[in-house]
Amino acid sequence: MTDLSEITKALISGNTEQVCSLVKAEVTKGTNAGDILNIGLIQGMDIVGERMQSGDMFIPEVLMSAKTMSAAVEILKPLLSADDMSSAGHIVIGTVKGDLHDIGKNLVSMMVESSGFEVTDLGVDVAPEAFVKAIQEKNANIVALSALLTTTMPMMQQTMNALVESGLRDKVKVIVGGAPVNQDFADKIGADGYAPDAGSASKLAKELWA
Repeated sequence: MTDLSEITKALISGNTEQVCSLVKAEVTKGTNAGDILNIGLIQGMDIVGERMQSGDMFIPEVLMSAKTMSAAVEILKPLLSADDMSSAGHIVIGTVKGDLHDIGKNLVSMMVESSGFEVTDLGVDVAPEAFVKAIQEKNANIVALSALLTTTMPMMQQTMNALVESGLRDKVKVIVGGAPVNQDFADKIGADGYAPDAGSASKLAKELWA
């Protein structure tokens, strides 16, 4: 198997120029684009997620790695098959209705996309019916709900209720997160998982999709 560890190391360091140069060199050599994506890049972002979770990497460093990942994927996109691009499923993500916070949600979106998921980001102030519509249209496997205010946490329950009423609850896994949210609350509303940070969210999404 082709050794892609240099790409992985450079990605973890957030060295965009080096990663892009290494990716282009592998493409020129004829290395399979799917292997570069899955072995060189996605495995690197998995390590980034683990280090963020353990406190060994912080948000600015994680953002650099995620942006580097995006730049590398742009090089590979013309060479990747549909199977390569959608192998990890589809996630719909958004901050629930009444809440306009998006920094944490954006970071989670970048991390899960870097882990190989296709992502539909609905933004902020997302009504329950908008989540339902997006899940139906995208045939999503996972929905990720964010709330940064205690006053908007009940909207997570309302979104869960909407999933039940629409007949989608058994077809999609639900992840919740945000500063006031915890595992007890996730259990209370019947979510499939809770993630305290973006690294955890990426790992959890992979576990639920496995």
